[in-house]
Amino acid sequence: MKMRGQAFVVFKELASATNALRQIQGFPFYNKAMRIQYAKTDSDVISKMRGTFGDKDKKKDKKKKAQEQAASAAKKPAQGSTNVQTTSSQNQQAPDNPPNYILFLNNLPEETNEMMLSMLFNQFPGFKEVRLVPGRHDIAFVEFESEGQAGTARDALQGFRITSSNAMKITYAKK
Repeated sequence: MKMRGQAFVVFKELASATNALRQIQGFPFYNKAMRIQYAKTDSDVISKMRGTFGDKDKKKDKKKKAQEQAASAAKKPAQGSTNVQTTSSQNQQAPDNPPNYILFLNNLPEETNEMMLSMLFNQFPGFKEVRLVPGRHDIAFVEFESEGQAGTARDALQGFRITSSNAMKITYAKK
């Protein structure tokens, strides 16, 4: 695949990437202003570092299996198994608020901004928007189209370190 006029630069930390983006945005390069944005997906290097390299294929396979199981379960509903599944999923959610399409983030570093969080969460289907709380740099809300999509993002990014000292805590927002 030929890519003319594009380059990818990988940073170890999101804060470094954000700093570079701010400082170089619009910088004239061969008489053209550079337009810089975050990549939509993680690079292979970052994926390998996080241990998620090759997970895209695994996620697709899991999604297909889940859809097949849901289709077969819809065809022949079992009375007992439905109750067991509901109870076990409720037990898993006990320490958290009930599922919601809005996530509540806390333990965010002071330099967190809307763009950083948007780039982090827009990799998940159903992402709608990030809302920062004025006067509170350490909390934010992220909205998705559905509770399931919010749950997927929550599970994937729970404990994500925006900086080395700040592990993000994600819960469902109160309804």
